[in-house]
Amino acid sequence: MIPVRQRVPVLDVDATPLRVGELVSVLSEFVSQGSTRWIVGHNLHSVTLCHSKQWFRDVYDRSDVVLLDGAPVVMLWGLKHRRVLNTPGGGPMAYRLGSTDWLPALGGVDGLVRVAVVGAGREANDGALRRLRQILPGAVVEGRSGEGWDPELERSAVAWLKEFRPQLVLLGLGMPLQESVLLRRADELPPAVYCTVGGAIEQLAGIQKLAPRWLGRLGLEWAWRLVLHPGKVAYRVFVEPWVLLGLLLRRRIRRQP
Repeated sequence: MIPVRQRVPVLDVDATPLRVGELVSVLSEFVSQGSTRWIVGHNLHSVTLCHSKQWFRDVYDRSDVVLLDGAPVVMLWGLKHRRVLNTPGGGPMAYRLGSTDWLPALGGVDGLVRVAVVGAGREANDGALRRLRQILPGAVVEGRSGEGWDPELERSAVAWLKEFRPQLVLLGLGMPLQESVLLRRADELPPAVYCTVGGAIEQLAGIQKLAPRWLGRLGLEWAWRLVLHPGKVAYRVFVEPWVLLGLLLRRRIRRQP
């Protein structure tokens, strides 16, 4: 059964609130069905893209699960759905699932024996494969680097996936490239659970250092990333929220009679 989505107020998007154990159960069901499923996640960057690019919003509308990823998204959702504060293990931040929050729990997914990792450089991809083989002993875990991604590499990766026929594909090409590949190649890709994981491949490999989890619980992971990668993160921290605000205001004005 596909979990029900809930509205995130202010941001005008929907998401699927799940904790780690709940997502593991959903993945187990998806794997047992053997059909194609898409799992994505919402942070402020994805919300901005949803409101600025129709094709990107189509990906999220088409996805089976939209995880609560970014802290602002989780907090705004929690304001409307306060009941989670009164449940065991509740509280909005328990529902914040970045990729690195649930990837270590893949060992609990029933019947998962074939996993593909697509994305990141060769060193990071190899490191992620080693880590996943520890998490999933006995499973076949293979990967393809996403370095220098171009149409030819994309065709090669699709052909490889058809031959390998994984049950789970971790697609870490960065946003929005990974989503565009998923949409563009939807009719060619073999049946599997496709999860967009962004930079989690490098994090899983230990190449990109993770923020302390207590910072994540406080919603301050962005500060850690800003210090480590100012050139990559500064726009998203200081500029993109204002872009998103403008997009949301424009949507609201258009809806007024």
